[in-house]
Amino acid sequence: MIEFNKEKFKNLVLYVCSKCDPKELGSTKLNKVLWYTDMLSYVYLEKPVTGETYIKRQFGPVPKHVLTILAELEVEGLIATRESEYFGYDKKEYISLKKPNLTLFTPEEISLIDAMIEVIKEHTAKTISQISHDRIWELAEVGEEIPYHAVLASEIGEIDEEDIKWAMKSAGLEKAA
Repeated sequence: MIEFNKEKFKNLVLYVCSKCDPKELGSTKLNKVLWYTDMLSYVYLEKPVTGETYIKRQFGPVPKHVLTILAELEVEGLIATRESEYFGYDKKEYISLKKPNLTLFTPEEISLIDAMIEVIKEHTAKTISQISHDRIWELAEVGEEIPYHAVLASEIGEIDEEDIKWAMKSAGLEKAA
């Protein structure tokens, strides 16, 4: 079972905020960095960075505890938030006031986080939201948890005769010859 590491999640949020220009990092992009970091870590490092639960929302997967964590970080004086206007829309910006505790992360995790930040920076909130509306997101209902293992089935292919034979054999249901 994957467990949520709150302290690591808080420091991941703080790290992302510290690495980004506040004008480039609103809520949507922050959520996408967190989502892709945990999901790709699950695939490539065999465990998520934080173990956070992700929920399907209108604009893509959202960390379940992100609002609580952002509020805690603000109360603790670790980040500041401000509202801004961005092409007629309200946007929250996050400003890091302190350095994160990077000893909680492995070098591989830091590399992955940095790579996700760079990828997300190349997009607008709208384009990165569209990208996150992949097969995994489509199959979930709004408000539903998206399990980590769903990322392993993100590309659905055609099932052929060999796949059926393998499944039947694996299930002990193969026909007698």
